[in-house]
Amino acid sequence: MNKIIKVLIIEDERKISNFVKRGLIEEGYEVDAVFTGEEALGKIEEKEYNLIILDLMLPDMNGFDICKNIRDKGIQSSILMLTARNSIEDRIKGLDIGADDYLTKPFVIGELISRMRALLRRGPSVVDGNISVGDLSLNTKTHEVFRAGKLVELSQKEFSILEYMMVNEGVVLTRTMIEDHAWDYEFDSFSNVVDVYIRMLRKKIDDGYKNKIIKTVRGVGYKVKG
Repeated sequence: MNKIIKVLIIEDERKISNFVKRGLIEEGYEVDAVFTGEEALGKIEEKEYNLIILDLMLPDMNGFDICKNIRDKGIQSSILMLTARNSIEDRIKGLDIGADDYLTKPFVIGELISRMRALLRRGPSVVDGNISVGDLSLNTKTHEVFRAGKLVELSQKEFSILEYMMVNEGVVLTRTMIEDHAWDYEFDSFSNVVDVYIRMLRKKIDDGYKNKIIKTVRGVGYKVKG
C-alpha cells in the first residue's frame, strides 16, 4: 500500500474495536478508534479520514445521526456501517443519509477489508445516491436503475442484491456473502435462490448488450465489472 489510508473506527464494543483495529493495522492502514458518538464527531473535526467504520448502536447517539452529521458538514469520507441490525429498512435508511455500505455482525475481517478496498477504489461517497458501473447506474434514493439510459424495473430483492454488488465493484462475492446481505438468519443456505436471482438480474441487466456486467467466477461466486 503506497499511500497511507486513514481509518476511523466508531464502535463501543471494545473487543470488536480492538479486533478490527489490529486486523487493519496488520494490513497497513493508519487506524484511530473511538467508543462514543461525541468522541467520533470531535475526532472527525480534527482529522481527515479516508474511511469511517461506523457502528449503528452507540451509548450516546445512533449511527444514523452521526452519519447525517458527517454528511451535513460536507465530509466526503467513505462510510461503512457496521451493526448487528439486519433489516432492509435500516440498510436503505443508512444508504439514503449518506452511508456507502452496510456490513452486519458477526463478520469476518477478510470481508470487512474487501468491502473497504471496494469503497476506497470507488473514492469519496456519492452523496446524491448514484452508483455507476460502466453504463449501468443505480440510485439509492430513488431506487431507479438504468442500463445505457434505459430504465430497468427491479424487485426490492433484486435491487438490494444489485446495489450490494455495485458498491463492491470488482470484488468477488460468494453466495454466502450475498445471502448474508439480502436475507436474514433464517435463510436456507442449501437453496439455490442466489443463483436464481442472479439469472433474473442478468436477464434484465445484460440481455441484449455485448458487454456483460454481471460475471461468474467459477467455484467462487459473482462480481460486477464495467
